[in-house]
Amino acid sequence: MPKEKLKSSVNPMAKRVESGFDSGEELEVINPHGFDSPDSMISIKHSRDGFASNLINFINEDEKNSDLEYELLLGYLPPSKDAWQNSLSENHLKYVKLKEEFLLDPSQYSSSKEASSSGECGDRYNGSLRRQDVSNEDHPLCLGEASSWKKFFEVDEQIDLDLQRTHPKLRFFSGDSSLSNKNKESMRNILLLFAKLNPMIRYVQGMNEVLAPIYYVFSTDTDEENAVSAEADSFGCFVRLLSDSVDHFCQQLDNHSSVGIHSTLSKLNEMLKANDEELWQHLEFHSKVTPQFYAFRWITLLLTREFPFYTVLRIWDSLLSYPSGVQDMLLRVCCAMLLCIKRRLLEGDFAANLYLLQHYPQVDIEHLLQVARDINPDSPTFRLSL
Repeated sequence: MPKEKLKSSVNPMAKRVESGFDSGEELEVINPHGFDSPDSMISIKHSRDGFASNLINFINEDEKNSDLEYELLLGYLPPSKDAWQNSLSENHLKYVKLKEEFLLDPSQYSSSKEASSSGECGDRYNGSLRRQDVSNEDHPLCLGEASSWKKFFEVDEQIDLDLQRTHPKLRFFSGDSSLSNKNKESMRNILLLFAKLNPMIRYVQGMNEVLAPIYYVFSTDTDEENAVSAEADSFGCFVRLLSDSVDHFCQQLDNHSSVGIHSTLSKLNEMLKANDEELWQHLEFHSKVTPQFYAFRWITLLLTREFPFYTVLRIWDSLLSYPSGVQDMLLRVCCAMLLCIKRRLLEGDFAANLYLLQHYPQVDIEHLLQVARDINPDSPTFRLSL
C-alpha cells in the first residue's frame, strides 16, 4: 500500500539536491533559442510546539521521504502511522467530490443545481440550460460585475497565464510535452478549486509559485502508487501551507497594523534591527531600502523566486520542520539573507541595494540556514562574523 514502503525508501529531495537534478530529465533546463467550506476562508491551524521536531526524528529513523515530510509536517497526515492509509483514502475521495462539485463552468453548475432541485435527469438538456432559462447575468457574454461568468473567466485566464510562466526553463513545468501539459492541468485544477473554495481570497498571482514545489515533490515520488495521487495530496498540503500565510494574500488586510503583509514586513525590520543595528540603520536611513521594496515577494512567495528550484526545496525542508512554524523560520531566513551580504549592502546606495536584493546573489545555502537558526528574534545578542 502507498506510504507503507518507507523502510526501503530514500529521501528523493536529498538525492535531487545533492546531484543538482543532473540524473533526472524532469528538471532539465530549457535553454533559450535551442541552445544546450466554500463560503469561508481557510482557518486550518496547527500547534507546532514540539510536534515538528518529534516528527523529524521519526522520519529520520524511517529514512526520510519528501512527500511524507510534507504530509506530516503540514498536518495532512495524522501522527499515527496506523491511520495513514485510511486518512489518505478519505482525503482522496473528498478531493474527487470537490472537483465534481466545483470545477464546473457556471452553466454546468447552474444546470446541475436546477436538475438536482427539480429532480429531473440532467440528460434532458444535454448538460446545458434551456435558452429561456438563462438570465442576462448568467450569459457567457455578460460583462456585469455580478456575472458569475465574468469572475470565472478572470480567474481561469489568470491561472492559465501564470502557469505558462511557472519555471519556464524547467521541462517539468514548461514546454508542450505530454508531461508538462499534464502537470499544468493538475496545477490548474488545484489553483482553480482553491479559488472557488475561498471566494474572499480567490486566486492571487504568485500562488502558482508556492504550489510548484509541493506538486513537484508529490508527482515525482518513486512509488508510482503515491505519484498517482499527486494532485489530491498536493491540494491538501497546499491548503494547509497557505493557512499559515493566507493573511499575506488578503488585500483587505494590507494596511492592518497587527496582521497582513505589512505587519510581517515590520516584524522583519524589527528582527534586523535587533540583530544588526548598523545594517538596519544603513538600509533604513542611508540607502532608504526598506523591506517593502524587496521582502514583499520573499515572504508572500516563500522565497520561491529568489533561489534555484532545487535550493528552494532545501530551504522548504527547514521552513516546514522548524518547531515554531513556517512563518517564524521564514522571517529568520529573510533576515539571514540580509546578514549574509552585509558588506555589499553597506557599500551600496539605493539603486545598487535595491537591485542586489531583488536579484539575490548565490550563497552557501547551508551557511545561510545556520545563520537563520542562530538568529535571536528579540535581542541583539547574535552577531555574524563576516
